[in-house]
Amino acid sequence: MKNDIERMIRVDQAGEFGATRIYAGQLAVMGDRAPHSGEIAAMARQEDGHHDAFNALMAERGVRPTALHPFWNVAGYALGAATALIGPKAAMACTAAVETEIDKHYSQQLDDLEAADEEPELREMIHRFREEEREHHDAAIAAGAEEATAYPLLSAAIRLGCRAAIRLSERV
Repeated sequence: MKNDIERMIRVDQAGEFGATRIYAGQLAVMGDRAPHSGEIAAMARQEDGHHDAFNALMAERGVRPTALHPFWNVAGYALGAATALIGPKAAMACTAAVETEIDKHYSQQLDDLEAADEEPELREMIHRFREEEREHHDAAIAAGAEEATAYPLLSAAIRLGCRAAIRLSERV
């Protein structure tokens, strides 16, 4: 189970880092006066907190980060900037898509940890973060994510990318 826990921590840290980069890209394009910029900035602050928590856990447990960290830095920022260039609703569609996959990912991790009856502190952290990610999803939907141009295609592409990023970050 130790290797499984290390993979969980590694991929979760990478995912939270990716989220910070997505929001940084969106805010760089949208500025602080565009529709939903305030909501995006608030979500970004929460993601920074999640990222900091996983960084601390990695240091405490000696878990190595993913070797793909430099790639996620650029890819996350590019995804955020690209969706913001399409418009505020596309930026929110990005959030909704990412958070849909993160909800599934965190839920699976919680199921695995509960079945093994291990890691109560990690379980609590993942549970708390999952609830905040669900709030981000709901806020994005309320802000018109589903009204974005080509929403089904945009959402499907981002969700596929998230699933690939999760699998790669667990292993590399």
